[in-house]
Amino acid sequence: MKKSLSMIVMAAASFGFMSASYAAPSEVKANYDAAKTRAEADYKVARAACDNMKGNAKDVCQEEAKAGEVKAKAEAEATYKGTPAAQKKARTDIADANYKVAKEKCDDFSGNKKDVCVKEAKATHDSAVADAKASKEVSDARKDARDEKKDAHVAVQKEKCEALAGDEKSRCIAAANAGK
Repeated sequence: MKKSLSMIVMAAASFGFMSASYAAPSEVKANYDAAKTRAEADYKVARAACDNMKGNAKDVCQEEAKAGEVKAKAEAEATYKGTPAAQKKARTDIADANYKVAKEKCDDFSGNKKDVCVKEAKATHDSAVADAKASKEVSDARKDARDEKKDAHVAVQKEKCEALAGDEKSRCIAAANAGK
């Protein structure tokens, strides 16, 4: 009786978790789509504000509007996908957009001052891209370390099972493998 009751409770709990997991992705997708739509609308408003400007100020304004859109969309996609690769791509896309803005601002200068400005913009860009790459590598290394720790823990649990016999040993090994 207790065994069947506990199985019913476990089945009900499993069903509850399954239904919650099916609801979450559609909500996450809706948030992602809304963020993209909001980014596009914000871009149009920001771009329209640039129409009254002239010369390089207008060009800078337009690049800043585009950078804002890229940043919002990249962050939304990184949140939606939730992977280190998506985070790296978002940070790289944002660095690229910021680089374009910085280069456009350099057009206000001439000669050596412009050259220095462009090189500073490039150095900032390269640094941001390197940081994005390093962040992904650190994230991957942490994941590998977690996996290795878990494998080591499972190996210890299995070794403890070796002292048992029969069905008890089988259950112990199954429980250790479930911990993976």
